[in-house]
Amino acid sequence: MAYQGKFRPRNPSKYAGDPTNIIYRSHWELKLMSYLDRHPHVVKWCSEEIVIPYKSPIDGRWHRYFPDFYVEQINKDKKKDKILIEVKPKYQTVPPIIKKNGSKPTKRYINEVKTWGINQAKWDAAREFCLDKGWKFQIMHEDHLGIK
Repeated sequence: MAYQGKFRPRNPSKYAGDPTNIIYRSHWELKLMSYLDRHPHVVKWCSEEIVIPYKSPIDGRWHRYFPDFYVEQINKDKKKDKILIEVKPKYQTVPPIIKKNGSKPTKRYINEVKTWGINQAKWDAAREFCLDKGWKFQIMHEDHLGIK
């Protein structure tokens, strides 16, 4: 997932920000950007333009979370939905599996637990942020994006 670069939109007027400086950090983000840029029901979108404060369970300090996407789209009732979207690998969207064999936790497992805790804090803050604004929050992974 170390695939990154600059996205050049075909519909720059739909981008809420600088359309000459849209950075993707994974193939999954690139795929979603292409979809948002082309889809006729998407009227506005941006990438990492919104900042949400969250408190880390690891160090107890406040940090800034930049959700991957903000999207405004027309729904089937002809109303505008406003959605924050986070794109993550599927394995990071579920809690780490606890090994019950009594062995000492590996560094990988400890890192997965830390990542899960930080992600949960970010997503809880995003859900509350969206609730306050009447927006939706969605986490997408490779299954949603049609990537195997």
